Parts: sequence; C-alpha cells; structure tokens
Amino acid sequence: MIRDIVPRSSIERLNRDYTDADLQTEFDADLVSAVVGMSRAFMARVLGRPGARPRTFTLSQVMSFLDVDGFQETFIPRSRIPLFLLGRSSTSTTEIPALRRAVWQVGSSQLIVGDARDELPRLEPGSVQCVVTSSPYWGMRVYDNVRNVRWADGESCPYGFEQTPEGFIRHTIELLWLIKPVLAVNGSVWWNIMDTYNTRTPIRGNAKERLDAMGEISGSRVGWTQHSACRHSAGHMYLDDAELSSIPPRIAERASRIGYKLKSFITWRKHISMPEAAKNRVSRQAEYLVHLSVNRTPLFDKSEWQALDPKLGGPNLLYESAERITDVWCLPTSTGKNGHGAEFPLALAGRCIALTSRQGDLVLDPFIGSGTTALAAEELGRRCVGFDISEQYVHVAKQRLEAVARQGQLKVDASGVLSTGEMAV
Repeated sequence: MIRDIVPRSSIERLNRDYTDADLQTEFDADLVSAVVGMSRAFMARVLGRPGARPRTFTLSQVMSFLDVDGFQETFIPRSRIPLFLLGRSSTSTTEIPALRRAVWQVGSSQLIVGDARDELPRLEPGSVQCVVTSSPYWGMRVYDNVRNVRWADGESCPYGFEQTPEGFIRHTIELLWLIKPVLAVNGSVWWNIMDTYNTRTPIRGNAKERLDAMGEISGSRVGWTQHSACRHSAGHMYLDDAELSSIPPRIAERASRIGYKLKSFITWRKHISMPEAAKNRVSRQAEYLVHLSVNRTPLFDKSEWQALDPKLGGPNLLYESAERITDVWCLPTSTGKNGHGAEFPLALAGRCIALTSRQGDLVLDPFIGSGTTALAAEELGRRCVGFDISEQYVHVAKQRLEAVARQGQLKVDASGVLSTGEMAV
C-alpha cells in the first residue's frame, strides 16, 4: 500500500519583533556559523572586529548577519533562524513518538531499528572514522514503511517526501550537521545520491503525487493536466517541468557552509541502469558520491584500495588504472535480490571504507537498509553501526550478516540481540 503523505510547510517572513532579552541571548559561535552559512572570521568582520574569534553571538548580532550579502542558507530558512536559535516554533510543536528501538549485534556490526536523528547523539563524539551511506532520493520512490519527521526548517514529512528539492537539500544538510560531531578529526563522509528531474511539483505536491503523475503507480492514473506544474512553494529555486534539479552539487556546496571540506565529487558510472523514456535528453547512467571531511587532510590510503579484490572495490582494470584512482568509478550495480530496491553494491561501500579507514575503525551507515555497508566493513576488518527506521530492512541486514557468519567468516553473538539500551560502540 502506498501512503499519501502531504508535507506541511508555510511561507514566512523574517520577524524582527523580539524583546530586548531575546536580542541579548547568546548562542554558540559554531552553531550560528552553521545556520547562517558564514565562517566565524567573516562574522567578526561583519561586526567590525576583524581578527577576532568570538565564542558566542547575540541574537541582535545574528539579525545583522541575516541582512548582509554573505548570508547563505544551510538547513534553516532565513525567516526561521531566530526562532530556531531561541528554541521556538511558529507552527505546531506536536511531538512525534520515538521509534521502538531494537539493537542486534552480529560480528563486529551493530544494527539498530531507529531514526538517524535520534540515534546519532548516542554515539561518542569523534568515534566514527568513516560514514558510507545511500540516503533516500528525493521524489524517486514511495516507501510503505516511512516515518513523519519534524525538521528544523519547520517542514513535517518523511525524508525524501519534501515538496521541493530545496526542502530535501536542507534536510540532508541537517543530517550532515548531526553527523559532524561524531566524525573523527581525520574522518570522511561518503554520501551516495542521485539527481532527479523536476516533475510537476506544485505547493501541495509530494512524492506520491509526482510518481502518480508519471503513470499508473498506486492503482489510479493522474493525468498531466490534473497535476499542474506551477511553482509557488516557499524557498525554492525555480525549476521548469522536466528540468534537472542539480541536487548532488547543491548538497556538496551547501555542506561546505556548515564546516565540511568538499574533497571529491565522484561520478559512479553504473554498468546497468534503469531504462528511461527520454525523448529530448540523454538517458542517465550515473549516480554521484560526495566525499566530505572536516579536516583539510583526512585519512586517505590508496595502497589499501590497490590491494583490494575488485568485488570489494579494488581496481577495475577494464576501466581504470591500478596506479591512479580518479573521480569516475566504474562499478557494477546491485542485483536488488535482498528486498531493497535502492541497494548499492558491495564494491562501492568497500572502496570508500578501504580508502578512508583502518582495521578496527568504526564505520557508520545512518541508512543501513539491507546491510551492504556492514558486510563490506566486516570483510575489511572494521566495526560498523547502522540505523534504519524499517525493522524489515534491519532484519534483512541481520540475516545477510548471519549467513556470512554461518560460512565461518563472522562471529555472531549467541543471542543475536544486544539490548534496547545504550549502544556498545
């Protein structure tokens, strides 16, 4: 059954009517930097204090940052930044119940039924050496098992069901912001994402309506004339119908505003891709990997990659040199036989893990799905922790790891279940 989910968001303007006490409230400089998209050094210059390194800024100073040309949106719209900092909300504050947590330990991997936004704060700061994930794509698939999320920008919807590409980008950056504190100083993030064509996205649009407009998806056919392409939604870059959304490069650019270093923008050329009925453009055969770090010189070991079996992401000598790794990766696609339609290949996860971690390091996948990242981590002697809101997918990941264990390659905890308490990572 496909659920019809209508995101809730509103058009707002920057409110300047705050009390003197509110205007003098101080906020951590790194938090302010993340929400206004400016470095601390630049903010000091805006205040006429070049060379200073303030540890805090008042709301009055934040309001001045929002008025200069240097302001760049990250994961909070301009109008909501003061409310976000003050811990308020101009819309409904209905609490969304937490997921029932279940934690399984299989070999060196911990699989958790839970939302990444809830689970990330449980990890030790700086404990994750490498993040490898393929998050839900915007408007590409409608999953039956979804969870409504109250995002920092005020929108309420499952991840990937946003009204506009901008909403999806903001929510991705919010997740990257939550990941940043748990990432090791020399750690890396590998974020697999596919671009999307804008397909009839009005203010009331959602992922189900877009897919319905493309054809018979949920038992009823919605014609193009019934699904207007007019764009009147808040905070969007105007896109005409059938125009590429440019989501991956915009995520990469915006991540740099919250303190990440963009190391590479990698094109993953797939051996096989889904056929497209494209009459006036080329067909897509690529997805993208955004490689981010918090340090100018993250751990990056080509010798680990060179020693890998091609099935685990080693050099594919049909398409690439064993001496030089480039920003175009020719890797096979997944068969999708594990019950997850968007599963990425073992070679992709293995290559990322080998390049940017050591044996014994902790690898994180906040959207573990069917467990491919955990399998690659186990093969390479790393520990892994993965979250997913779908108990069904986590169960599939557990079964895959246990199947490998039965072949004598992993050690499984006798019970298979760790606990529902704190994470043992």
